[in-house]
Amino acid sequence: MKQTQALLTALLLVLLVPLHAADLKPAAIFSDHMVLQRDKPVPVWGWADAGEKVTVEFAGETASGIAGADGKWMVKLDPLASNADSREMRIAAANHSKPIVVKDVLVGEVWLGSGQSNMQMPLKDARDFPTEKAAAKWPQIRMFGEASKCSPIPRTNCSGQWKVCSPENVDWFSATLYFFGRELHRELKVPVGLIHSSVGGTQIESWLTEDAQARSPETKTAMEYFRKAYEKLGTPEALAEHIRQSKDFEDQVAKAKAEGLSAPKMVSGPMAQRERQGGLGHLFNGKIAPLIPYALRGMVWYQGESNASPGQAKFYQSQLSLLVGDWRARWGEDCPFAWVQLPNFGFGSGGWPLIREAMLKTLTLPHTGMAITIDIGEADNLHPKNKQEIGRRLALWALGNVYGVKVPSTSGPLPSGHEVRGSDIVISFKHADGGLVSKDGELKGFFIAGDDQQWKPAQARIQKDQVFLSNAEVMKPVAVRYAWAPNPECNLANAAGLPASPFRTDDWPVSDAPAKP
Repeated sequence: MKQTQALLTALLLVLLVPLHAADLKPAAIFSDHMVLQRDKPVPVWGWADAGEKVTVEFAGETASGIAGADGKWMVKLDPLASNADSREMRIAAANHSKPIVVKDVLVGEVWLGSGQSNMQMPLKDARDFPTEKAAAKWPQIRMFGEASKCSPIPRTNCSGQWKVCSPENVDWFSATLYFFGRELHRELKVPVGLIHSSVGGTQIESWLTEDAQARSPETKTAMEYFRKAYEKLGTPEALAEHIRQSKDFEDQVAKAKAEGLSAPKMVSGPMAQRERQGGLGHLFNGKIAPLIPYALRGMVWYQGESNASPGQAKFYQSQLSLLVGDWRARWGEDCPFAWVQLPNFGFGSGGWPLIREAMLKTLTLPHTGMAITIDIGEADNLHPKNKQEIGRRLALWALGNVYGVKVPSTSGPLPSGHEVRGSDIVISFKHADGGLVSKDGELKGFFIAGDDQQWKPAQARIQKDQVFLSNAEVMKPVAVRYAWAPNPECNLANAAGLPASPFRTDDWPVSDAPAKP
Protein backbone atom coordinates (compact mmCIF):
# COMPACT_ATOMS: atom_id res chain seq x y z
CA MET A 1 0.00 0.00 0.00
CA LYS A 2 2.80 2.38 0.95
CA GLN A 3 4.56 1.54 -2.31
CA THR A 4 1.39 2.32 -4.28
CA GLN A 5 1.00 5.70 -2.52
CA ALA A 6 4.65 6.55 -3.16
CA LEU A 7 4.26 5.66 -6.83
CA LEU A 8 1.14 7.79 -7.16
CA THR A 9 2.87 10.72 -5.44
CA ALA A 10 5.88 10.45 -7.76
CA LEU A 11 3.59 10.24 -10.79
CA LEU A 12 1.69 13.36 -9.63
CA LEU A 13 4.96 15.27 -9.22
CA VAL A 14 6.01 14.29 -12.71
CA LEU A 15 2.72 15.51 -14.14
CA LEU A 16 3.17 18.86 -12.38
CA VAL A 17 6.52 19.46 -14.15
CA PRO A 18 6.24 20.71 -17.77
CA LEU A 19 7.04 17.87 -20.15
CA HIS A 20 8.88 20.23 -22.53
CA ALA A 21 10.14 23.11 -20.40
CA ALA A 22 11.62 25.83 -22.56
CA ASP A 23 15.16 26.88 -21.88
CA LEU A 24 15.42 29.95 -19.72
CA LYS A 25 17.36 32.26 -22.00
CA PRO A 26 18.09 35.98 -21.96
CA ALA A 27 18.67 37.80 -25.25
CA ALA A 28 22.26 37.25 -26.41
CA ILE A 29 23.28 40.84 -25.65
CA PHE A 30 22.72 40.15 -21.93
CA SER A 31 25.95 38.24 -21.54
CA ASP A 32 29.26 38.35 -19.71
CA HIS A 33 31.20 41.65 -19.81
CA MET A 34 28.20 43.74 -20.88
CA VAL A 35 27.75 47.42 -20.10
CA LEU A 36 24.34 48.73 -19.04
CA GLN A 37 23.21 52.30 -19.66
CA ARG A 38 23.30 54.53 -16.58
CA ASP A 39 20.53 56.91 -15.45
CA LYS A 40 17.79 55.30 -17.56
CA PRO A 41 15.35 52.43 -17.04
CA VAL A 42 17.07 49.25 -18.24
CA PRO A 43 14.93 46.72 -20.16
CA VAL A 44 16.06 43.09 -19.82
CA TRP A 45 14.37 40.39 -21.87
CA GLY A 46 14.55 36.82 -23.05
CA TRP A 47 12.55 33.59 -23.28
CA ALA A 48 11.11 30.99 -20.89
CA ASP A 49 7.97 28.84 -20.56
CA ALA A 50 4.75 30.61 -21.50
CA GLY A 51 3.21 32.03 -18.34
CA GLU A 52 6.35 31.50 -16.29
CA LYS A 53 7.45 34.14 -13.80
CA VAL A 54 10.98 35.42 -14.41
CA THR A 55 12.97 37.49 -11.92
CA VAL A 56 16.05 39.59 -12.66
CA GLU A 57 18.36 40.74 -9.86
CA PHE A 58 21.14 43.26 -10.26
CA ALA A 59 22.84 45.84 -8.04
CA GLY A 60 20.35 45.33 -5.22
CA GLU A 61 17.36 45.70 -7.53
CA THR A 62 14.79 43.02 -8.33
CA ALA A 63 12.28 43.08 -11.18
CA SER A 64 9.83 40.35 -12.22
CA GLY A 65 7.67 39.65 -15.25
CA ILE A 66 5.57 36.90 -16.82
CA ALA A 67 6.51 35.22 -20.09
CA GLY A 68 3.87 35.68 -22.78
CA ALA A 69 2.24 33.03 -24.92
CA ASP A 70 5.28 33.06 -27.20
CA GLY A 71 7.59 32.59 -24.21
CA LYS A 72 9.07 36.07 -24.36
CA TRP A 73 9.48 38.01 -21.14
CA MET A 74 10.71 41.51 -20.36
CA VAL A 75 11.38 43.41 -17.16
CA LYS A 76 12.72 46.89 -16.49
CA LEU A 77 15.29 47.74 -13.87
CA ASP A 78 15.11 51.21 -12.34
CA PRO A 79 17.78 53.69 -13.49
CA LEU A 80 21.26 52.70 -12.33
CA ALA A 81 24.16 54.89 -11.28
CA SER A 82 27.45 54.55 -13.15
CA ASN A 83 29.60 51.83 -11.62
CA ALA A 84 32.90 50.32 -12.76
CA ASP A 85 32.79 47.43 -10.28
CA SER A 86 32.45 43.98 -11.82
CA ARG A 87 29.05 42.66 -10.69
CA GLU A 88 26.69 39.81 -11.54
CA MET A 89 23.15 39.78 -12.91
CA ARG A 90 21.00 36.81 -11.85
CA ILE A 91 18.04 35.68 -13.96
CA ALA A 92 15.76 33.08 -12.38
CA ALA A 93 12.46 31.45 -13.38
CA ALA A 94 9.87 29.40 -11.52
CA ASN A 95 10.16 26.27 -13.68
CA HIS A 96 13.96 26.29 -13.73
CA SER A 97 15.94 25.33 -10.67
CA LYS A 98 19.21 26.86 -11.85
CA PRO A 99 19.39 30.63 -12.45
CA ILE A 100 21.45 32.18 -15.22
CA VAL A 101 24.31 34.30 -13.97
CA VAL A 102 25.71 37.03 -16.22
CA LYS A 103 29.18 37.96 -14.99
CA ASP A 104 31.37 41.07 -15.04
CA VAL A 105 28.60 43.60 -15.66
CA LEU A 106 29.42 47.34 -15.61
CA VAL A 107 27.17 50.42 -15.75
CA GLY A 108 28.09 53.48 -17.83
CA GLU A 109 27.44 54.93 -21.28
CA VAL A 110 26.22 52.80 -24.21
CA TRP A 111 26.26 53.78 -27.89
CA LEU A 112 25.18 51.94 -31.03
CA GLY A 113 27.35 52.26 -34.16
CA SER A 114 26.08 51.19 -37.59
CA GLY A 115 26.65 51.70 -41.30
CA GLN A 116 28.81 50.17 -44.01
CA SER A 117 32.49 49.37 -44.52
CA ASN A 118 34.02 52.47 -42.95
CA MET A 119 32.14 51.75 -39.72
CA GLN A 120 32.94 48.06 -40.08
CA MET A 121 36.65 48.70 -40.75
CA PRO A 122 38.56 46.96 -37.94
CA LEU A 123 41.23 48.57 -35.82
CA LYS A 124 43.84 46.29 -37.37
CA ASP A 125 43.39 48.18 -40.66
CA ALA A 126 43.55 51.67 -39.12
CA ARG A 127 46.50 54.03 -38.95
CA ASP A 128 49.28 53.22 -36.46
CA PHE A 129 47.77 49.87 -35.59
CA PRO A 130 50.79 48.35 -33.77
CA THR A 131 50.95 51.36 -31.45
CA GLU A 132 47.18 51.44 -30.95
CA LYS A 133 47.05 47.71 -30.26
CA ALA A 134 49.74 47.90 -27.58
CA ALA A 135 47.96 50.82 -25.92
CA ALA A 136 44.47 49.26 -25.97
CA LYS A 137 44.38 48.54 -22.25
CA TRP A 138 40.94 49.88 -21.39
CA PRO A 139 39.08 47.20 -19.40
CA GLN A 140 36.12 49.54 -18.87
CA ILE A 141 35.53 49.81 -22.63
CA ARG A 142 33.61 46.87 -24.07
CA MET A 143 32.29 46.19 -27.57
CA PHE A 144 29.42 43.93 -28.62
CA GLY A 145 29.86 42.77 -32.21
CA GLU A 146 26.43 42.01 -33.69
CA ALA A 147 27.13 38.98 -35.88
CA SER A 148 23.73 38.16 -37.43
CA LYS A 149 23.14 38.17 -41.17
CA CYS A 150 20.39 39.99 -43.03
CA SER A 151 16.88 38.56 -42.74
CA PRO A 152 13.59 38.91 -44.66
CA ILE A 153 11.70 39.02 -41.34
CA PRO A 154 12.67 40.69 -38.04
CA ARG A 155 14.86 38.47 -35.88
CA THR A 156 13.86 38.08 -32.25
CA ASN A 157 17.39 37.51 -30.95
CA CYS A 158 20.73 38.97 -31.88
CA SER A 159 24.04 37.15 -32.21
CA GLY A 160 27.44 38.07 -30.82
CA GLN A 161 29.34 38.60 -27.62
CA TRP A 162 30.83 41.38 -25.51
CA LYS A 163 34.61 41.76 -25.65
CA VAL A 164 36.70 43.63 -23.10
CA CYS A 165 39.09 46.10 -24.71
CA SER A 166 42.61 44.68 -24.48
CA PRO A 167 45.54 44.18 -26.86
CA GLU A 168 44.38 40.58 -27.27
CA ASN A 169 40.79 41.47 -28.26
CA VAL A 170 40.97 44.80 -30.04
CA ASP A 171 42.05 43.77 -33.56
CA TRP A 172 38.48 43.38 -34.83
CA PHE A 173 36.88 46.26 -32.94
CA SER A 174 35.26 48.82 -35.23
CA ALA A 175 38.01 51.44 -35.42
CA THR A 176 35.68 54.44 -35.66
CA LEU A 177 33.51 53.24 -32.80
CA TYR A 178 36.52 52.35 -30.65
CA PHE A 179 38.18 55.76 -31.01
CA PHE A 180 34.85 57.46 -30.35
CA GLY A 181 34.31 55.40 -27.20
CA ARG A 182 37.87 55.89 -26.02
CA GLU A 183 37.45 59.67 -26.08
CA LEU A 184 34.22 59.41 -24.11
CA HIS A 185 35.80 57.13 -21.53
CA ARG A 186 38.85 59.35 -21.09
CA GLU A 187 36.74 62.44 -20.52
CA LEU A 188 33.74 61.06 -18.63
CA LYS A 189 35.67 58.54 -16.52
CA VAL A 190 32.85 55.98 -16.73
CA PRO A 191 32.55 52.55 -18.41
CA VAL A 192 31.62 52.68 -22.09
CA GLY A 193 29.71 50.00 -23.99
CA LEU A 194 29.82 50.03 -27.79
CA ILE A 195 27.36 47.99 -29.84
CA HIS A 196 28.67 47.50 -33.36
CA SER A 197 26.26 46.45 -36.12
CA SER A 198 27.42 47.24 -39.65
CA VAL A 199 28.00 45.53 -43.01
CA GLY A 200 30.35 46.70 -45.76
CA GLY A 201 29.12 47.64 -49.23
CA THR A 202 25.49 48.14 -48.21
CA GLN A 203 22.85 50.71 -49.08
CA ILE A 204 20.66 52.58 -46.64
CA GLU A 205 17.53 50.95 -48.11
CA SER A 206 18.46 47.70 -46.40
CA TRP A 207 18.85 49.45 -43.02
CA LEU A 208 15.37 50.99 -43.27
CA THR A 209 12.19 48.99 -42.70
CA GLU A 210 10.20 48.43 -45.86
CA ASP A 211 6.97 49.73 -44.33
CA ALA A 212 8.63 53.00 -43.25
CA GLN A 213 10.06 53.57 -46.73
CA ALA A 214 6.69 52.90 -48.36
CA ARG A 215 5.04 55.71 -46.35
CA SER A 216 7.22 58.46 -47.84
CA PRO A 217 6.85 59.51 -51.51
CA GLU A 218 10.58 60.31 -51.81
CA THR A 219 11.83 57.12 -50.22
CA LYS A 220 9.20 55.03 -52.01
CA THR A 221 10.72 56.03 -55.36
CA ALA A 222 14.19 55.02 -54.18
CA MET A 223 12.74 51.85 -52.70
CA GLU A 224 11.44 50.70 -56.07
CA TYR A 225 14.83 51.40 -57.65
CA PHE A 226 16.48 49.28 -54.95
CA ARG A 227 13.90 46.49 -55.28
CA LYS A 228 14.53 46.14 -59.01
CA ALA A 229 18.29 46.07 -58.48
CA TYR A 230 17.89 43.40 -55.79
CA GLU A 231 15.71 41.26 -58.02
CA LYS A 232 18.25 41.59 -60.82
CA LEU A 233 20.92 40.13 -58.53
CA GLY A 234 18.94 36.87 -58.46
CA THR A 235 18.49 36.45 -62.20
CA PRO A 236 20.08 33.61 -64.23
CA GLU A 237 22.37 36.23 -65.79
CA ALA A 238 23.61 37.27 -62.36
CA LEU A 239 24.18 33.65 -61.41
CA ALA A 240 26.15 33.08 -64.62
CA GLU A 241 28.25 36.16 -63.84
CA HIS A 242 28.86 34.82 -60.34
CA ILE A 243 30.02 31.48 -61.73
CA ARG A 244 32.30 33.26 -64.21
CA GLN A 245 33.83 35.43 -61.49
CA SER A 246 34.29 32.39 -59.25
CA LYS A 247 36.08 30.53 -62.06
CA ASP A 248 38.29 33.56 -62.73
CA PHE A 249 39.08 33.73 -59.04
CA GLU A 250 40.04 30.06 -58.89
CA ASP A 251 42.34 30.58 -61.90
CA GLN A 252 43.93 33.62 -60.23
CA VAL A 253 44.54 31.65 -57.01
CA ALA A 254 46.11 28.77 -58.94
CA LYS A 255 48.32 31.17 -60.90
CA ALA A 256 49.43 32.97 -57.73
CA LYS A 257 50.21 29.66 -56.04
CA ALA A 258 52.24 28.47 -59.00
CA GLU A 259 54.25 31.71 -58.97
CA GLY A 260 54.74 31.67 -55.21
CA LEU A 261 52.66 34.83 -54.71
CA SER A 262 49.99 35.71 -52.17
CA ALA A 263 46.46 34.66 -53.13
CA PRO A 264 44.18 37.48 -54.34
CA LYS A 265 41.05 38.48 -52.45
CA MET A 266 37.73 36.95 -53.49
CA VAL A 267 35.70 39.01 -55.94
CA SER A 268 32.39 40.14 -54.47
CA GLY A 269 29.96 39.12 -57.20
CA PRO A 270 26.21 39.69 -57.48
CA MET A 271 25.23 36.62 -55.46
CA ALA A 272 27.60 37.60 -52.64
CA GLN A 273 26.12 41.12 -52.67
CA ARG A 274 22.59 39.71 -52.51
CA GLU A 275 23.51 37.50 -49.57
CA ARG A 276 25.38 40.28 -47.73
CA GLN A 277 22.80 43.04 -48.07
CA GLY A 278 19.53 41.28 -48.73
CA GLY A 279 16.41 43.12 -49.82
CA LEU A 280 14.52 46.11 -48.48
CA GLY A 281 14.88 46.30 -44.71
CA HIS A 282 16.74 43.00 -44.45
CA LEU A 283 19.71 44.41 -42.53
CA PHE A 284 17.38 46.23 -40.16
CA ASN A 285 15.52 42.96 -39.60
CA GLY A 286 18.69 40.96 -39.06
CA LYS A 287 21.01 43.33 -37.23
CA ILE A 288 19.01 46.17 -35.64
CA ALA A 289 15.56 44.83 -34.73
CA PRO A 290 16.89 42.20 -32.27
CA LEU A 291 18.80 44.91 -30.36
CA ILE A 292 15.64 46.90 -29.60
CA PRO A 293 15.01 48.14 -26.88
CA TYR A 294 18.47 47.78 -25.28
CA ALA A 295 19.04 50.99 -23.29
CA LEU A 296 21.34 53.40 -25.15
CA ARG A 297 22.60 56.94 -24.81
CA GLY A 298 22.75 57.47 -28.57
CA MET A 299 23.69 56.29 -32.06
CA VAL A 300 26.41 57.01 -34.62
CA TRP A 301 26.17 56.26 -38.35
CA TYR A 302 28.88 55.96 -41.03
CA GLN A 303 27.37 55.13 -44.42
CA GLY A 304 26.55 56.76 -47.74
CA GLU A 305 29.23 55.61 -50.15
CA SER A 306 26.94 52.92 -51.59
CA ASN A 307 24.15 55.46 -52.13
CA ALA A 308 26.33 57.96 -54.02
CA SER A 309 25.81 56.23 -57.36
CA PRO A 310 24.23 58.19 -60.22
CA GLY A 311 20.48 58.50 -59.76
CA GLN A 312 20.48 57.54 -56.08
CA ALA A 313 22.15 60.35 -54.13
CA LYS A 314 19.21 62.74 -54.58
CA PHE A 315 17.09 60.56 -52.28
CA TYR A 316 19.58 60.38 -49.42
CA GLN A 317 18.35 63.32 -47.33
CA SER A 318 14.87 61.80 -47.15
CA GLN A 319 16.32 58.39 -46.40
CA LEU A 320 18.69 59.52 -43.66
CA SER A 321 16.00 61.64 -42.03
CA LEU A 322 13.65 58.67 -42.15
CA LEU A 323 16.25 56.35 -40.64
CA VAL A 324 16.91 58.71 -37.72
CA GLY A 325 13.20 59.16 -37.03
CA ASP A 326 12.28 55.50 -37.47
CA TRP A 327 15.06 54.12 -35.27
CA ARG A 328 14.27 56.68 -32.58
CA ALA A 329 10.58 55.76 -32.68
CA ARG A 330 11.35 52.07 -32.32
CA TRP A 331 13.56 52.75 -29.31
CA GLY A 332 10.86 55.05 -27.95
CA GLU A 333 12.97 58.18 -27.45
CA ASP A 334 14.68 61.00 -29.36
CA CYS A 335 18.14 59.75 -28.51
CA PRO A 336 21.16 61.73 -29.82
CA PHE A 337 22.16 60.67 -33.32
CA ALA A 338 25.29 61.67 -35.27
CA TRP A 339 26.88 60.63 -38.54
CA VAL A 340 30.16 60.92 -40.41
CA GLN A 341 29.99 63.12 -43.49
CA LEU A 342 31.70 61.50 -46.48
CA PRO A 343 35.38 62.49 -46.75
CA ASN A 344 37.31 63.62 -49.80
CA PHE A 345 37.81 60.79 -52.30
CA GLY A 346 39.35 61.14 -55.74
CA PHE A 347 37.31 58.46 -57.51
CA GLY A 348 33.88 59.28 -56.13
CA SER A 349 31.02 60.21 -58.42
CA GLY A 350 29.26 63.54 -58.57
CA GLY A 351 26.89 61.94 -56.10
CA TRP A 352 29.43 62.35 -53.30
CA PRO A 353 28.80 66.11 -52.95
CA LEU A 354 25.06 65.40 -52.96
CA ILE A 355 25.41 62.86 -50.15
CA ARG A 356 27.44 65.38 -48.15
CA GLU A 357 24.76 68.01 -48.78
CA ALA A 358 22.05 65.58 -47.65
CA MET A 359 23.95 64.95 -44.43
CA LEU A 360 24.38 68.68 -43.84
CA LYS A 361 20.66 69.36 -44.37
CA THR A 362 19.63 66.52 -42.07
CA LEU A 363 21.17 68.47 -39.18
CA THR A 364 17.85 70.32 -39.01
CA LEU A 365 16.57 67.32 -37.02
CA PRO A 366 16.85 67.90 -33.25
CA HIS A 367 19.68 66.33 -31.24
CA THR A 368 21.76 65.42 -34.28
CA GLY A 369 25.40 66.02 -35.15
CA MET A 370 27.96 65.44 -37.88
CA ALA A 371 31.68 64.81 -38.03
CA ILE A 372 33.02 66.73 -41.04
CA THR A 373 35.90 64.83 -42.65
CA ILE A 374 36.55 66.65 -45.94
CA ASP A 375 40.20 67.16 -44.91
CA ILE A 376 41.17 63.66 -43.74
CA GLY A 377 40.11 61.36 -46.57
CA GLU A 378 42.52 59.70 -48.99
CA ALA A 379 42.18 60.48 -52.67
CA ASP A 380 42.90 56.90 -53.74
CA ASN A 381 41.44 54.99 -50.80
CA LEU A 382 37.73 54.48 -50.13
CA HIS A 383 38.62 53.49 -46.56
CA PRO A 384 40.77 56.27 -45.08
CA LYS A 385 42.90 55.01 -42.21
CA ASN A 386 42.75 58.02 -39.90
CA LYS A 387 39.81 56.73 -37.90
CA GLN A 388 41.35 58.28 -34.76
CA GLU A 389 40.37 61.77 -35.88
CA ILE A 390 36.94 60.66 -37.07
CA GLY A 391 36.24 59.13 -33.67
CA ARG A 392 37.55 62.26 -31.94
CA ARG A 393 35.30 64.56 -33.95
CA LEU A 394 32.25 62.46 -33.18
CA ALA A 395 33.26 62.54 -29.53
CA LEU A 396 33.63 66.33 -29.52
CA TRP A 397 30.00 66.58 -30.62
CA ALA A 398 28.84 64.05 -28.02
CA LEU A 399 30.88 65.54 -25.17
CA GLY A 400 29.75 69.08 -25.88
CA ASN A 401 26.14 68.59 -26.94
CA VAL A 402 25.09 65.40 -25.16
CA TYR A 403 27.11 65.55 -21.95
CA GLY A 404 27.58 69.31 -21.53
CA VAL A 405 31.38 69.08 -21.33
CA LYS A 406 33.26 72.22 -22.37
CA VAL A 407 35.16 71.44 -25.58
CA PRO A 408 36.95 73.70 -28.10
CA SER A 409 34.18 73.12 -30.65
CA THR A 410 31.46 70.56 -31.34
CA SER A 411 31.51 70.99 -35.13
CA GLY A 412 33.38 72.56 -37.98
CA PRO A 413 31.88 75.75 -39.47
CA LEU A 414 28.41 75.37 -40.99
CA PRO A 415 26.82 77.95 -43.33
CA SER A 416 24.09 79.95 -41.59
CA GLY A 417 23.15 82.50 -44.24
CA HIS A 418 24.33 84.62 -47.19
CA GLU A 419 23.69 88.03 -48.68
CA VAL A 420 24.83 90.02 -51.70
CA ARG A 421 26.67 93.29 -51.02
CA GLY A 422 27.43 94.95 -54.34
CA SER A 423 29.83 92.68 -56.21
CA ASP A 424 30.53 90.67 -53.05
CA ILE A 425 28.56 87.76 -51.73
CA VAL A 426 28.98 87.21 -47.99
CA ILE A 427 28.59 83.85 -46.24
CA SER A 428 27.97 83.72 -42.49
CA PHE A 429 28.90 80.67 -40.43
CA LYS A 430 27.95 79.15 -37.12
CA HIS A 431 30.47 77.06 -35.16
CA ALA A 432 33.17 79.56 -36.10
CA ASP A 433 34.56 78.93 -32.63
CA GLY A 434 37.54 81.19 -32.02
CA GLY A 435 37.05 82.68 -35.49
CA LEU A 436 37.33 81.37 -39.03
CA VAL A 437 40.79 80.50 -40.31
CA SER A 438 42.43 79.51 -43.55
CA LYS A 439 44.59 76.43 -43.06
CA ASP A 440 47.79 76.20 -45.08
CA GLY A 441 47.79 79.38 -47.15
CA GLU A 442 45.18 81.49 -48.88
CA LEU A 443 41.55 80.45 -48.70
CA LYS A 444 40.58 77.93 -51.38
CA GLY A 445 37.53 75.99 -52.47
CA PHE A 446 34.96 78.77 -53.06
CA PHE A 447 33.23 79.39 -56.38
CA ILE A 448 30.59 82.01 -57.21
CA ALA A 449 28.20 82.47 -60.12
CA GLY A 450 25.72 84.99 -61.48
CA ASP A 451 22.36 84.31 -63.08
CA ASP A 452 24.18 82.73 -66.03
CA GLN A 453 25.21 79.83 -63.73
CA GLN A 454 28.82 80.05 -64.88
CA TRP A 455 31.04 79.18 -61.93
CA LYS A 456 34.20 81.20 -61.30
CA PRO A 457 36.83 80.72 -58.58
CA ALA A 458 36.28 83.28 -55.85
CA GLN A 459 38.77 85.53 -54.12
CA ALA A 460 37.95 85.02 -50.47
CA ARG A 461 38.69 86.94 -47.32
CA ILE A 462 37.70 86.24 -43.74
CA GLN A 463 36.15 88.69 -41.30
CA LYS A 464 35.40 87.05 -37.95
CA ASP A 465 32.58 84.55 -38.67
CA GLN A 466 32.02 85.61 -42.30
CA VAL A 467 33.70 85.01 -45.64
CA PHE A 468 33.54 87.71 -48.34
CA LEU A 469 33.68 86.37 -51.91
CA SER A 470 34.17 88.08 -55.25
CA ASN A 471 35.41 87.64 -58.79
CA ALA A 472 35.99 90.45 -61.28
CA GLU A 473 34.06 88.52 -63.94
CA VAL A 474 30.98 88.14 -61.72
CA MET A 475 29.61 91.62 -61.04
CA LYS A 476 26.27 90.40 -59.72
CA PRO A 477 26.87 87.16 -57.81
CA VAL A 478 23.84 85.11 -56.78
CA ALA A 479 25.21 81.76 -55.64
CA VAL A 480 28.15 80.14 -53.85
CA ARG A 481 29.55 76.64 -53.75
CA TYR A 482 32.28 75.47 -51.39
CA ALA A 483 34.23 72.22 -51.69
CA TRP A 484 31.69 70.97 -54.23
CA ALA A 485 33.63 68.04 -55.72
CA PRO A 486 34.40 64.44 -54.75
CA ASN A 487 37.98 65.39 -53.83
CA PRO A 488 37.97 69.19 -53.45
CA GLU A 489 40.84 71.51 -52.68
CA CYS A 490 39.55 73.45 -49.67
CA ASN A 491 40.89 74.77 -46.37
CA LEU A 492 38.32 76.76 -44.36
CA ALA A 493 38.23 75.82 -40.67
CA ASN A 494 37.60 77.26 -37.23
CA ALA A 495 40.25 78.07 -34.64
CA ALA A 496 39.70 74.63 -33.08
CA GLY A 497 41.05 73.10 -36.30
CA LEU A 498 37.75 71.57 -37.45
CA PRO A 499 37.03 71.95 -41.20
CA ALA A 500 34.00 73.66 -42.70
CA SER A 501 31.34 71.52 -44.32
CA PRO A 502 31.00 71.51 -48.10
CA PHE A 503 27.83 73.34 -49.16
CA ARG A 504 26.06 75.30 -51.88
CA THR A 505 23.53 78.12 -51.76
CA ASP A 506 21.84 77.29 -55.08
CA ASP A 507 19.41 74.56 -56.06
CA TRP A 508 20.45 74.37 -59.70
CA PRO A 509 20.69 70.95 -61.36
CA VAL A 510 23.94 69.15 -60.66
CA SER A 511 25.56 66.17 -62.30
CA ASP A 512 26.03 62.99 -60.33
CA ALA A 513 28.05 61.31 -63.09
CA PRO A 514 31.30 59.53 -62.18
CA ALA A 515 34.24 61.82 -61.63
CA LYS A 516 37.33 61.51 -63.79
CA PRO A 517 40.40 60.04 -62.03
